[in-house]
Amino acid sequence: MRLRVRELTLPGLPPELDGLRIAHLSDFHLGVPSRGRRAAERAVDWVAERQPDLVAVTGDLLSRPRGEEELLALLAKLPHPCVVLGNHDYAISRDPFSRPVELGRLEHGTLLLDNAEVVDCRGKRIELAGVDPRSWLEKRPSNFEDQGADLRVLLCHFPRALDTVPAGRWDLILAGHLHAGQIVVPYGFGKLLLAHPGARYPEGVFVREGTTMHVSPGLGTTFVPFRFFARPEATELVLRCG
Repeated sequence: MRLRVRELTLPGLPPELDGLRIAHLSDFHLGVPSRGRRAAERAVDWVAERQPDLVAVTGDLLSRPRGEEELLALLAKLPHPCVVLGNHDYAISRDPFSRPVELGRLEHGTLLLDNAEVVDCRGKRIELAGVDPRSWLEKRPSNFEDQGADLRVLLCHFPRALDTVPAGRWDLILAGHLHAGQIVVPYGFGKLLLAHPGARYPEGVFVREGTTMHVSPGLGTTFVPFRFFARPEATELVLRCG
């Protein structure tokens, strides 16, 4: 797996927040046999050692209920993570191995389900909002009142959020879901994503109308318990002034 530090330039970022570090993890898919379990453990240990300013976990944490205790133990190692759920957490998926999970408790961190919190950091206000995956899949808008924060961050499991959010509402979107393709066939100067051949935002950094999005390659797997030319990744984003 890859442990990556990546700089992101955000237009309008206050100078006081230059160098702010956000750890971005996604798609653990715990509860089923997979190499993703070990990847998630390594990722969490790495983040815990680095102690970033913020930690964001963007969904698909569990594929079966038996992974819940392990998930809670991993989250307990992280410095107050902000967490959203994904479609697999509710077993809204074609994956025959997925089972719904009632994640009714989060002893460590904040679970964001169509709500937001504002935290103070370096004398500035940072808005952290999270989309409930059920709202997304049912095409119900997640309306967030503008908090007037100095940095506005949206956590949404689904990368297509970049196409649907109001222009300029969010400075940074953090997403996951696509596992960088999980099973990828390289060819010539490109690659074919077998699971999501038409994916517009499979992994990496994308910009639209002043909003920057980072899509995590994630850590776990679905359908088959391995990846091919799609390395799992834990990412630390270092924000820079535009």
